[in-house]
Amino acid sequence: MSEQEKTVEFVDATSGRKDGKRTNVIRNILNGNVLNRESVTSQIPYIFFLAFLAIIYIANRYRYEKLVKEVQTLQVEVKNLRAESITTASQLMFISTQSQVSRLVEEKGLGLEESVVPPKKIKAKL
Repeated sequence: MSEQEKTVEFVDATSGRKDGKRTNVIRNILNGNVLNRESVTSQIPYIFFLAFLAIIYIANRYRYEKLVKEVQTLQVEVKNLRAESITTASQLMFISTQSQVSRLVEEKGLGLEESVVPPKKIKAKL
């Protein structure tokens, strides 16, 4: 080995070898020189594809959260409407009883009377 080859491993950091390599990499990243290299520019379509997928993923997540909130709102509304339906059906059944109908007719003063004679079946002759 020659004398110069032995001293190469102990080159100063400012000369760009060994320890200076780290500072050059950082400097290249900060300057933007890394993006000018062929290996990086050949990967740009892949990077755009990954960015596109990330945007779709984020949009899908927002859409899903919106749907979940809408479903929860609709479930509460259905629960309230079901309770209202049961209440209305109960009131209708109560109002349509014979005693309530006769009381309402008397209150309104319609002049109708309740029949005391039971209905008769009419037999059809064939």
